[in-house]
Amino acid sequence: MQNYSEQTDEKMSEMSHGVNSIFKKEATSPIEGSIRNIIQMPKQNPLLETYIIKKDGTKEEYNVKKVVAAVKKSAQRMMVNFSEEEINKICSLVDTKVQQIGKEIQIYDMHNIVESVLETVNPKVAQSYRNYRNYKQDFVSMLDKVYQESQKIMYIGDKENSNSDSTLVSTKRSLVFNQLNKELYKKFFLTVEDLQAIREGYIYIHDMSARRDTMNCCLFDVASVLKGGFEMGNLWYNEPKTLDVAFDVIGDIVMAAASQQYGGFTVPEVDKILAPYAEKTYKKEYERYVSLGLSFERADEEATKDVKNNFEQGFQGWEYKFNTVASSRGDYPFITVTTGLGTGKYEKMASLAMLKIRQNGQGKKTCKKPVLFPKIVFLYDEELHGEGKINHDIFLAGIECSKRAMYPDWLSLTGEGYVASMYKKYKRVVSPMGCRAFLSPWYERGGMNPADENDKPVFVGRFNIGAISLHLPMIYAKAKKESKNFYEVLDYYMELIRKIHVRTYEYLGEMKASINPLAFCEGGFYGGHLNYNEKIKPILKSATASFGITALNELQELHNGKSLVQDGEFALEVMEYINKKIQEFKAQDGWLYAIYGTPAESLCGLQIEQFRKKYGIVENVSDRGYISNSFHCHVSEKITPIEKQDLEKRFWDLLNGGKIQYVKYPISYNTKAIETLVKRAMKMGFYEGVNLSLAYCDDCGHQELAMDVCPKCGSRNLTKIDRMNGYLSYSRVKGDTRLNDAKMEEIKDRVSM
Repeated sequence: MQNYSEQTDEKMSEMSHGVNSIFKKEATSPIEGSIRNIIQMPKQNPLLETYIIKKDGTKEEYNVKKVVAAVKKSAQRMMVNFSEEEINKICSLVDTKVQQIGKEIQIYDMHNIVESVLETVNPKVAQSYRNYRNYKQDFVSMLDKVYQESQKIMYIGDKENSNSDSTLVSTKRSLVFNQLNKELYKKFFLTVEDLQAIREGYIYIHDMSARRDTMNCCLFDVASVLKGGFEMGNLWYNEPKTLDVAFDVIGDIVMAAASQQYGGFTVPEVDKILAPYAEKTYKKEYERYVSLGLSFERADEEATKDVKNNFEQGFQGWEYKFNTVASSRGDYPFITVTTGLGTGKYEKMASLAMLKIRQNGQGKKTCKKPVLFPKIVFLYDEELHGEGKINHDIFLAGIECSKRAMYPDWLSLTGEGYVASMYKKYKRVVSPMGCRAFLSPWYERGGMNPADENDKPVFVGRFNIGAISLHLPMIYAKAKKESKNFYEVLDYYMELIRKIHVRTYEYLGEMKASINPLAFCEGGFYGGHLNYNEKIKPILKSATASFGITALNELQELHNGKSLVQDGEFALEVMEYINKKIQEFKAQDGWLYAIYGTPAESLCGLQIEQFRKKYGIVENVSDRGYISNSFHCHVSEKITPIEKQDLEKRFWDLLNGGKIQYVKYPISYNTKAIETLVKRAMKMGFYEGVNLSLAYCDDCGHQELAMDVCPKCGSRNLTKIDRMNGYLSYSRVKGDTRLNDAKMEEIKDRVSM
């Protein structure tokens, strides 16, 4: 990136360069004297009555000294020093051509004059001048594109991210800035090869509007920030002494820190974070009640009620805050909390209160419905949550909540696979960062690999630097069309992604800790106790970078005309190959790469458009308006939830950087059926999502699993909540949707998902 910065500085310098930098003393040479004579010509000279018409329509007197300045800069870039005779010739030829045109000259005509003159004097310098001219034209084109997109955002809206309400002024402002930031990223960070691959659709760089200056999903260490107090916004926050204050302060931390990144923001094991503050509140209230003359038993009872009430009010406050107050990015921060492992009195109280509040919903008494944030993930341990175990009651409360609100999602810690293995061996939880992203292990002493058998992995406080996805059907089609080996073409695009990731690590490493003080200075990130002006490069070693994959089902269809339900062997072979390559990259580069099952939101429609443009409409590949997400069976497949779990299990351990399994529950709030399917998923080691289509009448409060018209009052004023990918979103609100057309088409086709 340094070269790009130098180029920019040089070009800005050229634009502000004055004549004094060209001539620093009185002209003594004939050529300098002749130029000064031109500059100081009397008024009657026709050249002094000639005007250049700028791009914005304003006029400026023609002055040959500006030509000399620009020409000298172009020459310097090519390591050329013009002689006095050459400068004299350039001035003379330019003046002659200017006089021939007339009194007013358009700026682009002026550029053509200078370029044509330079061609006769030094073609290399002419090329340098032309390149800079093209550079400025690129910026005009870029700004024009930003303007067009901004007009669309202002008057129509944007549905690229369902977490953003583009009807709001603050969101519109953020989206307009994002368009500019995206164009700057493409202009100054990406190579021509990268741009070609992106424009044609073979790879997709997620969140280009944000990744120039910050990081992606994280597991934020809230407990570390709270301990002993911290500084935020130039003010000192003391560590909370009561539970209600802890809820308020954690809410402030989450809103502030989540605004400084993009993607999911997870607070791991929130029940354990809140428990110490609940105990402080209990002791304070217990002593107060005893001082009022209550018996010890009654004081205990009243103090416990107060703590329980604080938990319920605190979680309700979070639901209001996180669903109504947009971050400085203009969206609602994608906040996730995990819970369920705490076995103490206050830890269990926290889990039960959170599930109760989510299940009951928010709103008017007659029209309550569940909120979207925070996403709740239940950490399932068979030894804690199984029949007759200490936290079985929390498990049952979670099932009741899932059947009413879809959340919590369920993460198996004692089944099979990577996440469970980390928990069973080290008692360390690999929580999801948002909808599905997971971190690769990083060990306390050994780093990428354990130093010895006593070394332990660290997950809390770590983050991802971004995802770039491979469009596998496009790559396969390209290989076949060009009669090339598929894996050779795949290697090319994987290498492109690898290089972008390496540059991203290096570029972000130059950022200072002040970009996100809570994370890098106050302990929110692992090793995050840097000074404001220290670079964050040392902390990046434990961050992951993701290689995403989309449309595995369509890849199999393209290969032999069969879906993942009918076959899947080739798709499995490709994923095994990608895993092997990523392991090689990790060993060679020393960076933590991960393989990510991409949750395509707006991408599901974009990739269809890209495929059709290059390769047309292919049955069961590009004949619908969307592609399948990651490794999932096609949503229209007529398979049972159990069949879907079994079919997708094949790919589960091949996407450890990001995955979720979900099935559509074709049952009407059947508690036992949901419990059975969740338990089955936990035995298989899944991160499982319960998928129901929830609908609520905003007029009378009637609710059922699927309706477009309220059967009770006939209203069409409904709120509908559907699973977007690994998270929930509004598929209908106030008569509209926050989802794009492609995703709405996919939702309509759902049978198994």
